[in-house]
Order: sequence, then C-alpha cells, then structure tokens
Amino acid sequence: MKIKDLHALLLNFPKVCTDTRKLAKNDIFFALKGENYNGNAFAKQAVTDGAKYAVIDEAEYQTSEQYLLVENVLETLQALATYHRTYLNVPIIALTGSNGKTTTKELINATLSQHYKTTATVGNLNNHIGVALTLLSMTKQTEIGIVEMGANHLREIAFLCAIAKPDYGYITNFGKAHLEGFGGVEGVIKGKTELYNYLKKNDKLIFVNGNDPKQQTLSQGGNVYSFGKTNDSEVIIQFIEAQPFVTCEFDGHRIQTHLIGEYNFSNISSAICIANYFEVSAENIKKGLESYTPKNNRSQIIKKAGVKIILDAYNANPTSMTAALTNFDQLKDHYKIAILGDMFELGNEAKTEHQSITNLASDLNIDEIILVGENFYKTESVSQKTTKFKSFEALKQDFKIPSNKKTTLLIKGSRGMALERLLDVL
Repeated sequence: MKIKDLHALLLNFPKVCTDTRKLAKNDIFFALKGENYNGNAFAKQAVTDGAKYAVIDEAEYQTSEQYLLVENVLETLQALATYHRTYLNVPIIALTGSNGKTTTKELINATLSQHYKTTATVGNLNNHIGVALTLLSMTKQTEIGIVEMGANHLREIAFLCAIAKPDYGYITNFGKAHLEGFGGVEGVIKGKTELYNYLKKNDKLIFVNGNDPKQQTLSQGGNVYSFGKTNDSEVIIQFIEAQPFVTCEFDGHRIQTHLIGEYNFSNISSAICIANYFEVSAENIKKGLESYTPKNNRSQIIKKAGVKIILDAYNANPTSMTAALTNFDQLKDHYKIAILGDMFELGNEAKTEHQSITNLASDLNIDEIILVGENFYKTESVSQKTTKFKSFEALKQDFKIPSNKKTTLLIKGSRGMALERLLDVL
C-alpha cells in the first residue's frame, strides 16, 4: 500500500496504536516487531477488539481487507509520520540534550499552550517510534508541534530530524549521559549537535542558551535566537533564587515556579525564550510556568512521614547527579540525607564516574550519604558519613530516618534502580 493511500485512511481514522492493550475503537493498529515479539501475531486480536485496520508486513496474516500489507511496518509508520507532518505543514520545535529534555518540553508546552493549540510528545516517547507517533497525533487544529528527541548513539538525532523535519530546535545541554553508546563525552556532543547541523543545512532557527559557551560555539553559522542574563541575548532572564523552588524575572515579571534547583533555570529560561519568540505575552508566560508542577519522579517535592523528600528518581547520569547534589548542598535545610542509586549506561567510565560522585557528595554540606547499587558499592568511601548498600533490598532492610531531626531526603538514581520504592518504605 502506498503512503498516500494509507494517509487518506488516517484522515478518516486519525488514531494510531501500536499496543493492543491500549487500543480504542477505529484505531489503525501498526504491527511492530521487537526482539521478543511479533506484532503481526496480534493483528487479528486488534481487529477483533475494534481496530479499523491493522498494518502488517507478513502476508500470512492478511485475511481480509482490514489487514493492510506493507513491506516493513516500522518504516511505513515513520514514512507516514513524515508525510502527515508535511501535509499539515505545522511548525515543529524539536529538542534534545543530555538532561532535562522532558521537563523542558513540558515547560515549552505549558507556555505556548497559553496562546496556541499545541501537540507535544507524551511523556518521554522520544525514540524512532515515539517521534513518529507524536507527529501522527497532530491534527489540523495543531498550531505548533513540540517534539522531544532522545538518542543513545551517533546519527540517531539526524535520523529523527529526517522524520520530523523540524523548523526550530533547542539542545538543553551536553552531559555525561549514554557514554556507553556514544563512546564518550565528545560522542555525546557530536550526536546531539546533529540537530544543529540539520537546522543549519535547512536554514531553520536555533534557540540557544547564551549562558553556555559550548552551545554558542556549536550554533555558530546558524540562524540563532538566544536567551541569557546579559544584553548579548535576544531574551534577558534573571535568576533570583532556588530555595528550593526556582524564582526568576523576565520583562518585569517575577516568576515563582514549582521546579527545584538552579539547574532547572536553563530549562525554564528556554521556555520563556521560545514563547517570547512566538509572541506569547509575558503575563501568559508567567501563567504557564507557574501552573506547571513536575511529576513522574522528576524533581518532585513530597512530604511523607514528617520528612521532606526531593524525589528525582526518574533517571540519572554524572551530569544530572552533580547538579542535584550541588543544589542539595545549597539548600538551607536542617538535616540532609542524600540517597544515591547507580547510574547506568556509562560503559568503561562507570567505575570512575561513580567514584567521582562519591567523592563529591562527601565534600558537600550533606549530613548523611547513602549509596545504593553494585557500582556505588564498589567505590571507596572517603567519609564516615557514607553508608553503602549493594542492592535496594539491602537498603530496605536497614533504612532508618532520624526521628529527632527535621530531615530532608534527596532521592536520585537511574530508572533501573527505581528508588521511588523508598516512599513505600517510609
């Protein structure tokens, strides 16, 4: 089946699904394949459960006109997404980076949606499937699309740009994330900069953090619209404080967010910059930012069992871990305990990076440090205030909060550590 013909069906039945567990009536089901499953085998169930069509790539599963046979389901999904994006001609903002992508995407959406009908990546569905699904979720009512792009190896961002064809782009930062796949920090920078390269080549606009020399250097030669603290930038934003929530000032408006840590200032600033470019009023920018509350274990403030908890357990890498600890060090709280879980996907750098974080935590104004996971367990403790546990189960059995102190907990670790389980222990 040709993409043009498949798109004609999409216009009549605009909901796409790749998981029969989330299927709704009249969806178009795409039978994707994975390492341990064959979506074609679920096509019959999808149609039985109400799918209008099932897109398959194995002829033996085609038993009626509701089964649409293509050469490759994944490639068809991606090609259809690009065709749909071109058909709608919606301005697309793409963003990537090592840390803060999802939070930044949510903030951009929160500000732009005060003035425009937006469609943004749901959650962190930012890979070669998620980007396609985001594009396919856009409608004729969408005025601006916001597409988050994730990557763990070179040429992945370039591939996602070929699918989404962004008109605007922003890179949150370059950090020590996915070092195993990128082959080191220089690989991370090269991989993320593929977004800049696409925008330059196609004469599109780059949003840049003017406070970041690396970003300024790598965006040279492109069309740039920047934010910063000085008059060198198009948009000037001043940081005020983060105790613990970030407060900043823009265009005479004091903005009190629900985001903790100075490290979130650049994420907030990028949303202000982009919304300002699209002529959202300062009042609506303030309204959008102050209405946003983080969730899904990202920089959440929770109070439980008489303890204040900074829950930042969605993910971690050396850069984000350093930022979280530095922020925790600056908080003027009474008794501070940092519970840190292993950082994944660091490859040969795992030993060095875990030791560096252990050393850093020991040097900071933190009363107790609890390290969890096999990598942290192998580090050399340089302080008596440090306790190590090889696994979460070991921590769970011996976890105690001082009952006579006003305590603040920082919980930070990679997704695989699932340290949010500590909330149940409390």
